[in-house]
Amino acid sequence: MKVIMVMFDSLNRHMLPPYGCDWTHAPNFRRLAQRTLTFDNSYICSMPCMPARRDLHTGRPNFLHRSWGPLEPFDDSVPRLLKENDVSSHLISDHYHYWETGGATYHTQYSTWEFFRGQEGDPWVGQVGDPPPVHAHANNAATSTWHRQDRVNRQYMRSEKEQPQSKTFAAGVDFIRRNHDEENWFLQIETFDPHEPFFSQRHYQDLYPELINDRAAALFDWPIYGPVTESQALADQCRGHYASLLSMCDARLGDVLDEMDRLEMWDDTMLMVWTDHGFLLGEHDMWAKGQMPWYQEHANTPFFVWDPRCGISGQRRSSLVQPSIDLGPTLLDFFGLESTPDMLGRSLGQVISDDRPVRQAALFGSHGGQVNVTDGQCVYMRAAADSNNGPLYNYTLMPTHMRDLFPVEEFADLELAEPFSFTKGCSLMRTPVKKGSPQNKYGNLLFDQQQDPQQAQPLEDAELEERMKALMRGLMQECDAPEEQYERLGL
Repeated sequence: MKVIMVMFDSLNRHMLPPYGCDWTHAPNFRRLAQRTLTFDNSYICSMPCMPARRDLHTGRPNFLHRSWGPLEPFDDSVPRLLKENDVSSHLISDHYHYWETGGATYHTQYSTWEFFRGQEGDPWVGQVGDPPPVHAHANNAATSTWHRQDRVNRQYMRSEKEQPQSKTFAAGVDFIRRNHDEENWFLQIETFDPHEPFFSQRHYQDLYPELINDRAAALFDWPIYGPVTESQALADQCRGHYASLLSMCDARLGDVLDEMDRLEMWDDTMLMVWTDHGFLLGEHDMWAKGQMPWYQEHANTPFFVWDPRCGISGQRRSSLVQPSIDLGPTLLDFFGLESTPDMLGRSLGQVISDDRPVRQAALFGSHGGQVNVTDGQCVYMRAAADSNNGPLYNYTLMPTHMRDLFPVEEFADLELAEPFSFTKGCSLMRTPVKKGSPQNKYGNLLFDQQQDPQQAQPLEDAELEERMKALMRGLMQECDAPEEQYERLGL
């Protein structure tokens, strides 16, 4: 038995034909839905990028205890567990955050791995002089170090084959061709796309002439994280560039499906296709993520699974699932291995076979932001009770942020905290977080997804809010959340 996982970053469910979109060019996602099960109630857990990947390895939420960071010494890792039990695990990725300070412990958990450079502001090609401009924006963000490095990198991606996504999928197809006759392997093909910047070649852009229709205008394919301030024409162009990159992702997904067809792998190979989160493309008058609540466009994600054990395809599943914490236990179960006691995710075998639920509710959020809970119909977003967003601490033995170690001054008020239930007896460094959360200004929000799928009209329903608060408390207790999180949230 073998497993292929295809993972995208910032893949928007509402831009995919299997979820009702009728204007994007994504025939292979249609084909995927015919070959697999399509999940309608799939939700994020820890956000954003590396917290979601720590969830994937450990099978449990981590956003209540620390911000963006690497695996901890006490963490279980599903790829390592597979490797230790004679299941080869191979990572192929162009997601450059794995090779920064705050993500440097993930790839070494796999049996083997390979990496392709150049996405976003990856410090890849060294160039002292200024590169030519390739995109413009109305604010100063376009002059950042990351925008400059992106302009340098693009000079070396003048064809589709030179882009990191193409190299990643080509390596994935090569792995499949060389190993399809072997048993007991897990392949993770993970691309940074369609994460911003939405860089694609001209033939994909030409699929959307009604949006990308002025070649003389400044190229706008990298929105800021914040309010939409652009003209309608520029905003449309940016959405068109996202759609263009989505179509490139669709083509590369097709390469994997073609290879599975050609090698007749459907009888013994599980296929999982998912994303860490979505992305705002003007909904709620906002771009991107992180500066606003985790709206449905972020949180309700596309998710597809083919399981050869039951052989069901072309159907939908409505049970509430969280791929980032559920896929680890599902992988272990597929290979006949037990989940560890610290894993809170569920194997999805019974959901796949007959849509039997594995949970009543799901918890999600980012460290220091609103804590959110959904029962599959309603979503409750709980903000900090105090404008200072405290008390809030990082608990870690690996004191790193995204790109750097904790600065020395961050250790000024360091304390040694007692072990949590999942730290295997290890005490942790506890350091206060002094930066407030931008999500605090939105307050508590309650939505009924069936009645208000756009989340435009928050509910005022005290009885429903109490029920959702009880679900939130229960899930936080299950996660062994720090006591001060209850105080921070006024629970």
